[in-house]
Amino acid sequence: MALHTSADTPLPVGEVSRLIGGWIDRLGAVWVEGQITQLSRRPGAGVVFLTLRDPSYDISVGVTCYRQTFDAIADVVSEGARVVVHAKPEWYAPRGQLSLRAAEIRPVGIGELLVRLERLKKSLGAEGLFAADRKRPLPFLPRLVGLVCGRASAAERDVLENARRRWPAVRFEVRNTAVQGVNAVSQVVEAVEELDALPEVDVIVVARGGGSVEDLLPFSDEQLVRAVAACRTPVVSAIGHEPDSPLLDLVADVRASTPTDAAKRVVPDVGEELDRVQGLRDRALRTVQGLLDREERGLAHALARPVMERPRRMVEERESEIDALADRSRRVLRHLLDRADSELSHTRARVVSLSPAATLERGYAVLQRPDGAVVRAPADVSDDQELRARVSGGEFTVRVTGTG
Repeated sequence: MALHTSADTPLPVGEVSRLIGGWIDRLGAVWVEGQITQLSRRPGAGVVFLTLRDPSYDISVGVTCYRQTFDAIADVVSEGARVVVHAKPEWYAPRGQLSLRAAEIRPVGIGELLVRLERLKKSLGAEGLFAADRKRPLPFLPRLVGLVCGRASAAERDVLENARRRWPAVRFEVRNTAVQGVNAVSQVVEAVEELDALPEVDVIVVARGGGSVEDLLPFSDEQLVRAVAACRTPVVSAIGHEPDSPLLDLVADVRASTPTDAAKRVVPDVGEELDRVQGLRDRALRTVQGLLDREERGLAHALARPVMERPRRMVEERESEIDALADRSRRVLRHLLDRADSELSHTRARVVSLSPAATLERGYAVLQRPDGAVVRAPADVSDDQELRARVSGGEFTVRVTGTG
């Protein structure tokens, strides 16, 4: 029920604490899973105090239980262990403090952990966090490599030494964090997000050596998986050894089998690159030399041709051909002209022989009336009519004296 209070009618602290305690008492017993972060077993004390923490959300709650309840699992659990607790929430009114009174504590076995990890794997996979199209390629030569690892760990040494052996000029931005235990998830997530925010960092490597399934649990935590999925910078997962497969391997852009393998994947080998460059130079030189040799042979072959030895030979050959063609043309033209001249003379002779002038030269005359008409029959003239007579030597006038 909602409380009706105001500045004039406030509730005392004790009353508020009592009401909270009443609400918590109505919750009843619950099963709670978490990781033991603090454990206090005082000699002779009948009560054991421990802190149960959720590593994904950095939330803790105190737990108390009777000694005999804890002694049942004391040999198999310690700080850092995951447990399932059947407890009833309690409210300690004098201090306003929430705690859990445990009636039963069960350690979480490896098999159960693996089943839960498999469920989480399927759930995150269904969201597409492990999809291949989300994977980004690593830069060929990163300006700055971000490294998340344990302080003074073998993983850090393997990555740094092998990377610098391959490419001495490589630079690292190292973030040392807890890589197992209750603080591992929050510290690794913070380090990854901090490196991802640096624009000069081109790739991030998360590295840890091998360990048990429980030791590697932080790298299968949902919070860390989602943080890596949200990174804009490519992430390389180098957790454990080849058989180990935390969920971080699935969400990372590149999975390295070991920290040493991560160093090989992140930076190229300077010796190999120099050999590759030399090989490319040799190949280019051979290609150019082969091209020059081929062109040189082609040039020599071209120069060896007769036309190149005597460049005017073709002109000379064509010159004689042209002279022969010119002579032939002249002969043909002369023949044509001669034949045309002969035909013209023959035609002219025929024309001359058939012309009226030739007829007049043979003694004939042409009579024309005054109007110029030629007299063709006696009927065309009349007596005493003047006509003009035309002969080969000229013309004169005649008069008709009779038309019989």
